Amino acid sequence: MKLQRTYIDTSVIGGCLDPEFAVWSNGLLSDFGAGRLKPVVSSIVTAEIANAHEAIQRQYAEFLALEPEILEVSLEAIALADVYQRRRILTAKYYDDSLHIAVATVAEVDVLVSWNFRHIVHFNKIRQFNAVNLAMGYKPLQIFSPREVTTYDAT
Repeated sequence: MKLQRTYIDTSVIGGCLDPEFAVWSNGLLSDFGAGRLKPVVSSIVTAEIANAHEAIQRQYAEFLALEPEILEVSLEAIALADVYQRRRILTAKYYDDSLHIAVATVAEVDVLVSWNFRHIVHFNKIRQFNAVNLAMGYKPLQIFSPREVTTYDAT
C-alpha cells in the first residue's frame, strides 16, 4: 500500500507543545513514526523553526529523526505562490503560507496538514487555492487539520 505523502507546516510542530492541539499533533507524529503516513516538510518549515522558541526547535529535531521528505522551494512553486498573491487569496504579509501551499501542490503531496485556520485550513481559501491550481494545470490539494488526518482516536 502506498503511504499518503503528508506535508506538515510549522503549526503542526508547534502544536505538539500546545495544550489545545498537542493530542492531535503528537498523534500525527506517531502515525509518521509507525509508518502509517509519509512525513513531508519544506525548507520553509526549517527556516520558520530556526526563529522559533527553543522547545519548538527541539520538537522539530525529534520530527527530523523520522526522516521526512524535505522539499526545496522551486522557481515553479514561487511562480504559483505569486499567482495566489495576484489573486489576493492571501496578502503579501502571509507569503510563506502561500509558499507552503505552492510547494505542496507542485510536489503533488497527497495532503497538507496545518493548524492555520485563518490562512490555510479555511473553506474559502482552500477553494481559491484549488481554483488557481486547476487553472494552472495542477491537481487540487487536499488540506486538513491534524485532527482530521491522524488515526489517533481520543474517544
